[in-house]
Amino acid sequence: MQSKKPSDAKPPDGTVFFIDRSLGVEPIRTELINCGLVVEIHDDHFARDEEDRVWLKAVGERGWVVLTKDQRLRYRPLEISALRASNARVFVLTAGNLRGNEIAAAFVAALPRIFRILRSRPGPFVARVSQAGHVAIT
Repeated sequence: MQSKKPSDAKPPDGTVFFIDRSLGVEPIRTELINCGLVVEIHDDHFARDEEDRVWLKAVGERGWVVLTKDQRLRYRPLEISALRASNARVFVLTAGNLRGNEIAAAFVAALPRIFRILRSRPGPFVARVSQAGHVAIT
């Protein structure tokens, strides 16, 4: 049986997670910070009604990792273009109608797989995150 590497328990150095406004702020921010992650919040950097293509491009160019539940990002041409141009790395929660604590739990459960993907794959990409914490690249 192969043991997990210690690095599997943390993200690559310098990783910043960006919480999209679709997720709200709490409790996901607190839960991710409690996991030792660096977290930025949409409304701390952009107008509340900023177009997705604008913030997505800026966040991708900064190298931040996007956490969202806005599944439309995968299908709209302007957002796809912004994703590609900025090499954005996006993790989309696919389960709908979850409460804040359930959203936080899904992303926390997915963290080991998210960390592996971030180490092994450059952007741009969009990955799906299930409520159970399973992650799949789309």
